[in-house]
Parts: sequence; structure tokens; C-alpha cells
Amino acid sequence: MPTPSSADAFAQASDLLARFRDDPANFTKIDDAARRVAAAFAQGRKLLACGNGGSACEAMHLCEELTGRFRTNRPALPAIACIDPGHLTCAANDFGYDHVFSRWVEALGQPGDILVLFSTSGNSPNILQALAAAKQRNLTTLALLGGTGGALAGHCTLEWIVPASRSDRVQEIHQIIMHALIEAIERAVFPDLA
Repeated sequence: MPTPSSADAFAQASDLLARFRDDPANFTKIDDAARRVAAAFAQGRKLLACGNGGSACEAMHLCEELTGRFRTNRPALPAIACIDPGHLTCAANDFGYDHVFSRWVEALGQPGDILVLFSTSGNSPNILQALAAAKQRNLTTLALLGGTGGALAGHCTLEWIVPASRSDRVQEIHQIIMHALIEAIERAVFPDLA
């Protein structure tokens, strides 16, 4: 069996991106999600995001692009990632790690808010608990998933499932989805700047 080369990583990513790109529903969902987020912002609502490990970094990346700047100089948009070490360690210590995100949604989530869930497997118990808390509070839920979507598949308002088993390849496509979503949100919220 030949030794994998660096070129193999690019070939795998390119193939996966092509398969994702060939499904028009993926782009329809990005536009739908952007409209939902824009409508929530127009009503004074906010976007929350969470994930574990590299997916936590994606959640943070999404939120900093909204509160900071992506393509244009425009007003900041209300987005918060669940990355506060004080909250995470307190909730994990007192309630168990399965509840770190659900406690945060309970504290901050309001009806009409948006919750974005990042999970390469779709099976993380703390992400599933966050979804349950979001549903109890009437939040719109967006999920970026991998593989088959796991236990989360089919349970969110909108979802994208990257059909790969390796988390690195899934996260690469998640980042492209996220950037396309942010660009679409900016167009929807600030049409005069597009």
C-alpha cells in the first residue's frame, strides 16, 4: 500500500468539496439560514454557537466574524460562542460535561434566537443536550455535521451534513459553509453594502 502524500489531503478535500457543491440543496439552505438569521437580528435577537474541540474554534470563528468584520465595514452583529472557560469548567464540574452547552443555552437563549451547532459526528451528548434546551426555548437551530449526521440528523431547523468520516475533512468544508453563510448574512442584513 503506498504511503499517503500531502497531495492526497488536497485530493480528498477537493473531491469532498465537489460532492458537496453538486447538491443544490446545500446552497438553498445557506440562503434560507441567512434570511432566518437576518430576520432574528432585525427583531433584536442574537446568534449563539457551540461545538467541541476544533468545532468550538469554528463556533468562535463564526461569532467573531459577525461581531467584528468579514467582508465589509458594517455595524457589529450580536453573536456569542460558548467558549468561556469559567462557564465550561463550572458547568462541567457541577452538572457534568454533557450539560455545559445546555446550561449556557438556558442562561442566554431567548425565543427567536439562533443556535448554531457544530459537530463532526452529530453524536456529542453535550451538543444533543444543547439542542434539547434550544427547542424548549423556541430557538431556530442550524447544524453543521459530518458523516451521516449522527443522532442530530433531522432534528434541527436546517442542517448541512458533510459526508466524510474524518473530522479534519469535515471541518474544512464546515469552514467554507460558514464563510458562505456569513457572506449571505451580510448581504441580507446590509443590502446597501453588498
